[in-house]
Amino acid sequence: MTSEHATPAGADTAPDDLTTLAEVVARQRAEMDRLRDLTATTAVVERAKGAEMALRGCSAEEAREALVQRARDRRRTLLEECWVTLGALGTPVSGPGLSPASAVAAGGGPVPRSPVPGVPSASPAPDDAPAAPARLARALVRVGSPRELARCLLEHLAPEAGADAVLLYTRLPSGALELVGHCGIDDALAAQWRQVPPLGGLAAPDVLTTGEARWLEEFDRDRERYLLIGDPPERWRSRAWLPVPAGKGARYCLGVLRRDGGAFSPADRERLRAVAELCAGRLRAFGTRQEPAADAAAVQRVFDALPVEAMLLTPLRSPSGEVRDCRIDAATDRAGRVTGRTGADLVGRRFLECFPTLAGEPLWPACLATLATGTPYEGEPFAHQDVVAGTAELSTYSVRVTPLDGGLVLTWLRHSSSDRQEQRLADLQRLGDLGWVNWNLVTGEAGWSAQVFAIFGRDRVLGPVRLAEVPALALPEDRPALHRALRGLRDDGRPCDVPFRARVRAPAGVRHLRLVAEAAADADGTPVEVHGFVQDMTARRQAELALVASERAMLTQHDVLRAERTLAAQLQHALLPLPEGRLRLAGLRVEVSYSPAQSGVHVGGDWFSAIELPDGDALLVVGDVAGHGVDAVATMAQLRFTAKGMVITGSSLTGALTRLNALLLHSRDAHATASMVLARYQRARHRLVWAQAGHLPPLLVRDGAARFLDRPRGMLLGATAATRYGEAECVLRPGDRLLLYTDGLIERPPENIDRGLERLARAAAAPGADRPDADSLRPLLDALLDGEDRRDDVCVLDVRVPDEAA
Repeated sequence: MTSEHATPAGADTAPDDLTTLAEVVARQRAEMDRLRDLTATTAVVERAKGAEMALRGCSAEEAREALVQRARDRRRTLLEECWVTLGALGTPVSGPGLSPASAVAAGGGPVPRSPVPGVPSASPAPDDAPAAPARLARALVRVGSPRELARCLLEHLAPEAGADAVLLYTRLPSGALELVGHCGIDDALAAQWRQVPPLGGLAAPDVLTTGEARWLEEFDRDRERYLLIGDPPERWRSRAWLPVPAGKGARYCLGVLRRDGGAFSPADRERLRAVAELCAGRLRAFGTRQEPAADAAAVQRVFDALPVEAMLLTPLRSPSGEVRDCRIDAATDRAGRVTGRTGADLVGRRFLECFPTLAGEPLWPACLATLATGTPYEGEPFAHQDVVAGTAELSTYSVRVTPLDGGLVLTWLRHSSSDRQEQRLADLQRLGDLGWVNWNLVTGEAGWSAQVFAIFGRDRVLGPVRLAEVPALALPEDRPALHRALRGLRDDGRPCDVPFRARVRAPAGVRHLRLVAEAAADADGTPVEVHGFVQDMTARRQAELALVASERAMLTQHDVLRAERTLAAQLQHALLPLPEGRLRLAGLRVEVSYSPAQSGVHVGGDWFSAIELPDGDALLVVGDVAGHGVDAVATMAQLRFTAKGMVITGSSLTGALTRLNALLLHSRDAHATASMVLARYQRARHRLVWAQAGHLPPLLVRDGAARFLDRPRGMLLGATAATRYGEAECVLRPGDRLLLYTDGLIERPPENIDRGLERLARAAAAPGADRPDADSLRPLLDALLDGEDRRDDVCVLDVRVPDEAA
């Protein structure tokens, strides 16, 4: 048995444990830094893609391809190209026909649309691309303020361009310049040169005015031309000032100061221009001002004297430039009422931390919109719970957001109960399209609410009209009734409720109004005051008139349709007379049933023919024209008589269908279609020859079993000219029953038509359905149509072959 000695925990093992723990912490921190850099880099690429999509009107994939292609053409990394693209947004471009999109893509040549696979968000530079700009582009994603940017630039430019100090100026709305970032100069000098007036004799304003870089490489000559920064200025013998971005309209100016004199080499100049291009996108994300106010204490003293709820907010941005929150730089004492704190407690805190419920309300999006556009925002009144002396209290506020020098001034207006009542009254008048009126009959004074002026379209400067002048506001035809109502109100104290019309200024035109008023009397019963309201009834009156007009149109249309149905029914009856009783044709017994539709006011185009031909054969026809009304009846008559004429004169069944198809295609109504079954019974051979054009097949009932005949080919009449028709034969035996019918017998929307055919076959083969009496169709029709509200006509030919014994 073997064993190992256990080492007791002690001072000997503590360093190893601490080292391991430190390594784990270091790895975790490195991983967090890597993830933060990746997130910030992805945000920059996505912003550049979004800008490319907006400028070019292309898809996200096409925008990415354009950025990658330009980066390759210019020997840049994708991240570099994204910074340059963001910095060029909104920069004016010289030359006709150039847009901001052209400015971004200038020099890049045509952008191919082929995909560029395998390129990550921060792709490495080509082998021959400079490494320094690529390193700076990656470092920019970790920069969170202009001061950090100045420090980052000096770290990159000191070894490469000999820079000893870096300054960043921004142009203020007044035209003056403000130092927003610096590195390499002491705080005293920075304070001395923090504000630069918009005067001549200074290099930085000159650069922003002309949009051209200034290379100050000869100290003695430059000192005569410009007032040079420095104490003493000989500390820096050469300087470079560049607009960011390049060209006129730049908002920032980059200054690079060197202790060594002499000219900037061409490589140094190109390097500094590339740095300025990269910085433009980073600076644009910071906004006009990121640092707190120059004299926050003075601002707070002003806020301490304000008797309102107000705060001064400075936006806090992420490395990608997105506003994440705002810092409260100053607040009035009353501003803390909404959180239960004092105003001093709010200063220095984050806005959304103090007011977390506002993140999802309209106020925070309004703050972001004001920062982006510079347009003030004034919100609707809303309820908020205050904390007063430890007690929650529901109050109503209105909020106004005003831009101020890159920040925001947020003002809260707390409404008293009387303010809320007045606001509710105003809302009631506005929503109800009414306003109150008051006339003093003793003094002649008149009072109108604001809504009454809006109703009459009258300028409030003119004031309200007196009671006696109100009829003059109405149209001439409505003045007598209004005058009588007001006279009874004024003289006898009778309440009035009178409608009238008034013409207001365009574009409103004539309005339908209603005056409701009553009189207040003194101790003697004499009316001394009139009060009431005026209501705009225009919308309601227009709706009533539209309803009346619609009802009249419906009645007129109903009468027209009823007359059309009557005419069509009469025409149909004249063209399609029903036989009285059962027909005997070529040894067959034929019974006909025609039932018009029970729904609607139109009649259909169903028809039949059952005649004996000169040679002793029988012609049996059932057809259905698509549509309803007079046109369908006219087409039905045309097909019915033409088909009989063609067969009587010796035409074959298929030939007749072919000619009927051509007839419909060349008729007045080129879109008319019809289905048809055309059958000829040869008595001598007991043979039925039939053809069809898009119609349902005949049903044969034999020995108590029902089956549908196989249909020969045949397209709907009027559907197409390129169609051919076929014939089929069937030998009929004594006792057979053949049903020819239209679709109204079996169709029941929305069920499938196959179910209707199955229902017909069952009904025809049911015991007792095949009665040889005079009304043998009745059981079948009762079984299929009983209780149905039919929307289509029903036409049936019941053909029977008599038994030999009969």
